[in-house]
Amino acid sequence: MSTTADQMATAYFDAIGRLCRVTPKGWYAERGTARAGLTHANVPTLNGILETTTEPDLAAIDELATEVSRQTPHWSIIIRGAASDEVAALAARHGLRARSDLPLMACATDAIVFRAGSAQQAPVRRVGAAENERYTDTLTRSFEAPEGAFGPLMGGAVLDTDAITGYIAEESGSPVGTGLGIRTAGVVGVFNIAVVPSARGRGLGRALTEAALRDGVAAGADAAYLHTSAMGRPLYEAMGFTLVETWTVFQTN
Repeated sequence: MSTTADQMATAYFDAIGRLCRVTPKGWYAERGTARAGLTHANVPTLNGILETTTEPDLAAIDELATEVSRQTPHWSIIIRGAASDEVAALAARHGLRARSDLPLMACATDAIVFRAGSAQQAPVRRVGAAENERYTDTLTRSFEAPEGAFGPLMGGAVLDTDAITGYIAEESGSPVGTGLGIRTAGVVGVFNIAVVPSARGRGLGRALTEAALRDGVAAGADAAYLHTSAMGRPLYEAMGFTLVETWTVFQTN
């Protein structure tokens, strides 16, 4: 499979739809070319209106923005590529004035650079729904987020759902990092890669990413994607990922 922006974006939208249908309190809707996925976490990008094309459907986005803003104070509008003045004005009318970039990176799985021996050496294991509280606590500490920030995101049967796999990195028996893989047709998306501050700089972020990618390859994926921060981008580039598109995020200040 190639790793074009359209293909990777479609995989991401499918993954978000799948997650929102299984997470407790999740909600998902479609209007025109726009999608809305709510997890009811207190994180704006986890309650997003997503435009699936590079030519935004302003009426559909506006309609969904009205619906979403009634359900949660923490939400966002995410646009593929650079946003027009019209989109920015629409977002501002709904109170979303903070603006940032969200890089989308992708890689064909046969081009991923795995570390030699990493599958045997990494202190990473899969976790199921029985450990969702442990996972959520580790996720919260790793992102240095306020307690309760992720709400019901990883609750219920999410971590027991087909095509969704959670990972925890451990040191001396204590959880110090998280990862999540979501598989759609032929593609694996990598999410929730984070390590607690005291354990950073020891390769755990890469180990978590590699675990999700290896399982994705084993399940038949021939491409992978992820969103990255500026800090994480050099790691993913070293693993073979390249930038395929930069998205624009509007959220509350």
